[in-house]
Amino acid sequence: MKIKNSIFDIILNIACIILLLGVVIYLLIRWSSIPDQVPGHFNVSGDVTRWDSKGTLIIMPVIAGVLYIGITILERFPQVWNTGVRITQENMFRVYRILKSMISIVKLLIITIFVSITIITSLAISLPSWLMPVFISLIFGTIVFNIVRLVKAR
Repeated sequence: MKIKNSIFDIILNIACIILLLGVVIYLLIRWSSIPDQVPGHFNVSGDVTRWDSKGTLIIMPVIAGVLYIGITILERFPQVWNTGVRITQENMFRVYRILKSMISIVKLLIITIFVSITIITSLAISLPSWLMPVFISLIFGTIVFNIVRLVKAR
């Protein structure tokens, strides 16, 4: 079964593509002004614990792009999703629609965190201490919210 993209899904996909292209353009434009050494690892507090060459900045957008492509492909095959509820002819569209929206939102959040970390790293500064807790809360909040919707929709 194929679930059509809603306007919401299309907007989220466009936002992901804009973020991915934007970070690549940002790196291309700013490359000469990026310090030769950039943070390579952060601890839980967001402090830099390892420094790497600026060439490692390329890794984050590449990983984000691979994740974007992989999740986008996964979105197209709802029959492989673990729905957590029994799928019937009556609830199939509702359940798959909720899950597709959830996957699209989580995909955007994942791309956003990769782009944010890439930009912060290029500035050779520590991560704000609130950044990771906020993104983790948003991701898990989205999942919990949609699981509740899913249980109600079954």
